[in-house]
Amino acid sequence: MDTTLEPVRLWIAQQIRTRVVGDEPARAVAAIDAPGPRWFAEDRVIRRVHSDASMFVGGLRAILLQSLHPLAMAGVAEHSDYRADPWGRLQRTADFLAATTFGPASVAEESIARVRHVHRRVRGTAPDGRAYSAGDPHLLRWVHVCEVDSFLASYRRYGASELTPAQADEYVADMAVVASALGVNHPPTSVDDLRNEFRDFRDELQGTKAAREAARFLLVDPPLPLAARPAYALLGTAAVALLPMWARWPLRLPYLPVSEAVLVRPAGAAVTRLIRWSLAPT
Repeated sequence: MDTTLEPVRLWIAQQIRTRVVGDEPARAVAAIDAPGPRWFAEDRVIRRVHSDASMFVGGLRAILLQSLHPLAMAGVAEHSDYRADPWGRLQRTADFLAATTFGPASVAEESIARVRHVHRRVRGTAPDGRAYSAGDPHLLRWVHVCEVDSFLASYRRYGASELTPAQADEYVADMAVVASALGVNHPPTSVDDLRNEFRDFRDELQGTKAAREAARFLLVDPPLPLAARPAYALLGTAAVALLPMWARWPLRLPYLPVSEAVLVRPAGAAVTRLIRWSLAPT
């Protein structure tokens, strides 16, 4: 490795870890590395996908998609201070994924119990008058399918290796194990099932004012150092380019297929490689 670039690599890695892992990375790593049986063996596809830098693009895409369900968005808007603490939600999601994917079964189960406990407190009435609860299996299902579809789409576009159709189905099935533990009834177990889920949810989705404001904050106004903003902007652009066309207009996001093919794909691949390089062990 070129040692002249080492300070740059370390700075990028620090910026990422501070926002994704939090202030106590050693403690988080120790919990994940503890001995014991795991939910998923080392050769399972879920481990390959969740350890790849493409997850950063997939995570942004998942949040944008999830915001299209008015009840899910109401829960975020009313029970999370995402503007004052935008990285808190990211850290909690990263902790959950790490615990359930890589950690011992006991750590995975503790993480599931912690999330279910939080969900019991997240309930209220949406602006349209409907009641919502984060523990509602139907809303949990929506959040789950958005995450699975986004992580899979991002890995297939920007991941370090290719996935066969059978491996993609394996990933969906692996994620179904986590979803079932969290309270999702009969989660999808194949890519075809996943596509059917979005078809079934379409009539429930809309771009609310809260969703558009959250998308703007996520893509345009995140609190980041000036030096980190260009790379983050590329991640956001790559995430938008992976969204289906039907999801963009409700959030007032552009659809520019030629520009995305010629400019966004290479840029997204470059920034993903940059993150992968920065986080690689020396």
